Amino acid sequence: MAPHPSRRQVRHRDHRPHPSARWHRPGTAAGHGRRTLQAGVQDLAGRPPAGHDRTLRRLVAEANPALLQAKGIGVICAAQLLIAAGDNPERIKGEGAFAMMCGAAPVPASSGKTIRHRLNRGGNRRANSALYHIAVVRLHSDSRTRAYAARRRAEGRTTKEIIRCLKRAIAREVYHLITNPPQPLDTTELRPLREAADLTLAQAADALKCSISTLSTIERGHSSNRQTITTYRDYLTHHQHAA
Repeated sequence: MAPHPSRRQVRHRDHRPHPSARWHRPGTAAGHGRRTLQAGVQDLAGRPPAGHDRTLRRLVAEANPALLQAKGIGVICAAQLLIAAGDNPERIKGEGAFAMMCGAAPVPASSGKTIRHRLNRGGNRRANSALYHIAVVRLHSDSRTRAYAARRRAEGRTTKEIIRCLKRAIAREVYHLITNPPQPLDTTELRPLREAADLTLAQAADALKCSISTLSTIERGHSSNRQTITTYRDYLTHHQHAA
């Protein structure tokens, strides 16, 4: 006959949370989304390439839509960074720890009066590759990043050193987007706003120098480009006030 449990054992057993209660703890839902993302990425590896981007975009948007709205961060890079952060990004002590985990933290290599930092070959190399691609995209498409690069070149920095600095800054930005993501932009009012201003998609696209499909995607809530969404909203608001 099994021994009767002691009062302490009964009290401990009665106060244990139900397994379903763990989903109500802060951050657990996001962790579940990242687990789903990682499982989805692994599942895509054995499938034909058709439809990969659409499926991956859906998984990333479910896990962290704000990451896709950041400048220069595509679906694949966002997925790699989310997987690197893991199920519980709150365990990462800070942005410096995240940068070190991604291999983006600078390694001192100074000699005498010459201050230099060498390449960090540690950390998650896929996440490091994602940071590199984001930095390259911003160097080609972002005016602020190009201005920063020009200023650093004037100081005598090489292109490799500039990219390392950019990767460290991007790691800081990504860390905050993952651990404290902002609310995604609401675009439901853009189409009524355009119709109230008596504008067609073609007219708005011509004014903003973009394609009709880009604005249509924004109005349907399927775009993750925060800058384009903000520009479109500002244009419609200004046009409405001018009318």
